[in-house]
Amino acid sequence: MELSDEMLTEISYVQISSYRTKVMKSLDDGEVLIPTQIARNSDIRPNHISKVLAELKAHELVECINPEVRKGRLYRLTDKGNELVKNINLD
Repeated sequence: MELSDEMLTEISYVQISSYRTKVMKSLDDGEVLIPTQIARNSDIRPNHISKVLAELKAHELVECINPEVRKGRLYRLTDKGNELVKNINLD
């Protein structure tokens, strides 16, 4: 399948950062997680996770499904994020 230029750009955006790659991998398989779980799964310090999630959210690769709460926000991949994960090697 031919990937669009936009998807190729997003793939390189994720792959140039090991943190972004690890967070995407953590949320693969339809996982819905809070930031501390993502930090634990991806072996990234919790104080770095919010910045990485904000970057991925800005690129519409992850979404917060309960933004109204202050504690325990849940994150998952968007459709675009799922598509990206299928097209990159996360290992």
